Amino acid sequence: MRYKILILFIAFVPAIFACGENVKQKKTSKPPKNIILMIGDGMGTAQVYAALTAKKGQLNMARCPFSGFVKTNPADEYITDSGAGATAYATGQKTNNGYISMSADGKVLTTILETAERHGMATGLVVTCAVAHATPAAFIAHTTNRDKYEDIAKDFLHTDIDVFIGGGRDNFDHRSDSLNLLDSLVKHGYKVAGELNDVDIKNTPKLAALLAPGHLPKESEGRGDMLGKASTLALTILNRNKTGFFMMIEGSQIDWGGHAKDKDYVVSEAVDFDNAVGAVLDFAAENGETLVIITADHETGGFALTGGNLATGEVEGAFVSGDHTGVMVPLFAFGPGAEQFSGLQDNTDVHEKMSALLGFTK
Repeated sequence: MRYKILILFIAFVPAIFACGENVKQKKTSKPPKNIILMIGDGMGTAQVYAALTAKKGQLNMARCPFSGFVKTNPADEYITDSGAGATAYATGQKTNNGYISMSADGKVLTTILETAERHGMATGLVVTCAVAHATPAAFIAHTTNRDKYEDIAKDFLHTDIDVFIGGGRDNFDHRSDSLNLLDSLVKHGYKVAGELNDVDIKNTPKLAALLAPGHLPKESEGRGDMLGKASTLALTILNRNKTGFFMMIEGSQIDWGGHAKDKDYVVSEAVDFDNAVGAVLDFAAENGETLVIITADHETGGFALTGGNLATGEVEGAFVSGDHTGVMVPLFAFGPGAEQFSGLQDNTDVHEKMSALLGFTK
C-alpha cells in the first residue's frame, strides 16, 4: 500500500509544478508597501472559467498562489448591489443596497482610500464605467443614493486622489447646476485628459482622465485594451510616491453582460479584465512590494457553463437570471500578505486585512 501511495505522489509532482510555473512572487516577510484591489464586477467562478476557456487554457489570475471565496451579502438583504458590495471592501462595514460608504443607519464611513491619503500614500481609481458609478464611488464618496452622480462627482474634489481614469465626463461639465468641475480639477492641480494619449506622464503629478461623456463602450465595440493601458499608466504615476499607494481597478462591464444575459459580452469583458490582471501582476512581480487582490463585488446572471472547447476557445453558457445572485465570489491574491486571503471570508474581512497590512489602526 505504501508503494502505491508513493507512486501516486510521484505521478502528481509534475502537475504540482506545472500549476506553479507562472508564479513569480518574491518571498518576503515584510508587509506590502502598495495594495491594488481589482474588482471584476459581476464576476463569479463561471465568468472566470469562461475567460480561461476563451484564452485556450491561459489565465493570468491563475498566476496567483493564493485563492479563496468571498461572501457578499449586504446589511439589509440576501443579495447585494454594487454600492453595498463595494462599500464593504472600501470601509469594512456592511450597509444597505443603494448606499455608498454610508452605514446602514446613515453615518459617514471612512474609506480605505481616504485613510491611505491621510497616511501620505498615493491613491487611484481606474474603471471601465463612469467614475461616479457605484463601485468607484464607494471608495471616494458618501451618499445614501448611488444614483446621485453629480453629487458623487463633487466628492472627487473633497479628496486628494492622485489618479482617476474612466468615463463620466458629463457628470463634471454638463451638470444641472451649471458648475464646471473640470475647471475646478485644473485649479486643484490635475491634468484633465479626454484620451490616454493626451497624457504626458513625466509632467503629470495628478491625473483626471475622463474618456467618455458617460460609460465607456464595450471592449468589443471600440474600448479595446484601455483597462490594461490605463492601469499601467496609473501605476507609473502612483509608484512615484515613496510612502506607497492604494489603487482600485474595476472591470465594470462583466456585470452588464450578465444583466443582458449576453454570453459573448460577459466573455469579452472577463477576458479584458484578465488581460489587465496580467499587466498588474507583471508590475507586482517586478516591484516586490505590492499586494494584488483580485475579486468581485457579486456574481451576475447565475451564469453557467454548458459546454466549451479549450482548444478552440469556444464558450457555451446560459443564465438563470438577469440580475445579481447571492453565490460566493472567487478571490485571488499575489504579493506580500497574499497568504492571508485564502479560504472563506466575508467582504468586510478583505478590508480589515488590507488595512492591517498597511498599518492602519482604528
